[in-house]
Amino acid sequence: MKTIGFIGLGTMGLPMAANLLRKQYQVMYYNRTPGKADELARLGGEEAASPLEAAKRSDVIVTMISNDAAVEEVYYGKDGIIAGLKPGMAVIDSSTISPALARRLGQDIADAFCDFLDAPVTGSSPAARDGTLLFMVGGDRETVDAQQDLLLAMGREVIYMGTSGSGAAAKLAHNAIVGINAAGLVEGMAIAAKAGIDASSFLRVVQGGGAASKQADLKGRKIIEQDFSVQFSLALMLKDLKLSSVLSDGLGVPTPMLEASKSLFQTGAAAGHGEEDLAALAKVYEQWIGGRIGGLRAPEAAAKPASPTAEPSGVERRRQTRVSLEIPLMMSVYQWEQAGAFAGQSVEGTLRDVSEDGLQISSTFPLEKDMFVVLHFKQEAGLPPMTARIIRIERSNNQFHYGCMLSGLALYQRLQLKEYIERHAGD
Repeated sequence: MKTIGFIGLGTMGLPMAANLLRKQYQVMYYNRTPGKADELARLGGEEAASPLEAAKRSDVIVTMISNDAAVEEVYYGKDGIIAGLKPGMAVIDSSTISPALARRLGQDIADAFCDFLDAPVTGSSPAARDGTLLFMVGGDRETVDAQQDLLLAMGREVIYMGTSGSGAAAKLAHNAIVGINAAGLVEGMAIAAKAGIDASSFLRVVQGGGAASKQADLKGRKIIEQDFSVQFSLALMLKDLKLSSVLSDGLGVPTPMLEASKSLFQTGAAAGHGEEDLAALAKVYEQWIGGRIGGLRAPEAAAKPASPTAEPSGVERRRQTRVSLEIPLMMSVYQWEQAGAFAGQSVEGTLRDVSEDGLQISSTFPLEKDMFVVLHFKQEAGLPPMTARIIRIERSNNQFHYGCMLSGLALYQRLQLKEYIERHAGD
């Protein structure tokens, strides 16, 4: 029986390695974080001191690692896999990584006279435990056939995608759909909850209708029960959506739904939910709708308008009383010159007012309509530079008042700006 070097014992890797041991494979395992391998030791596995040792003492290497940087470290770093390869070995990476890195691994491993497959999986931790993962595989077809029994010891199906990097590309296209579906499920459940509809009843409608999806089956009850134990973390979902975005940009494919869902998961990560299950995106929507999606509130309370005596938020209070904001900022102003060059300078300004999609800024510096400026808030704000277009100009004494439309600002950045302004409006 082949000896399998298994590297990466996270949410997916640990049950995958355990299934190999149960199928009587000899497994030498390694994990960058110690203390995760007690189960494998009980099943008869042997721990390696490094990826290098695992490579030297195995016939096949399988890796299941979190991201591109970690994969590079395990393969190319000190005591990495590449240095331990022996001619004729097979290397299988089941991580979700960029196709470019998969192709690079394929070439470097081929240069060592070994075979490489990029074989990411679909199916979260329950499928990894049950051995029902689906492998989408890129690489040489003969190598896929030679390693099919090994892959089927961890999964239910192996689908050949094409040459090296094709498995990685298929996984990113697949996970773009997963992210979009998950965001759509949460958004629909939030609409229903705000309308006073029982969440469990609504989930039955979703699962029995045209909105049925794997995400509804996997995440619907988790959202209702506030169970955010990790099957697939929000941070990893965001990582995959970012990789999908880079891939689609390189291919020239417009992806408005991908970008919208990526922005939503960025909002969830910025709110501190990255290490929870991706279903924790529901917490962001619960904050927006002012209540639980799980329906702990009575239906009539969900639709009941806010009490007229309720304390308004900072922004609402500012709008009601028209309290003037006095938030200092800097503006980078760029002007085109001849031969395609441009010159720039920074000028002081003050944020005076804010709307859903724009700002009012005052300055003593004269600007022109339709000019683009880059806004820089104080470092304490924790806000990125923001590009705005001047759409309106009013003059009062020596002050210019500029109505500015924000341009290309992601949803999570708009929320950061809103929170920063609320803090000042509430002072």
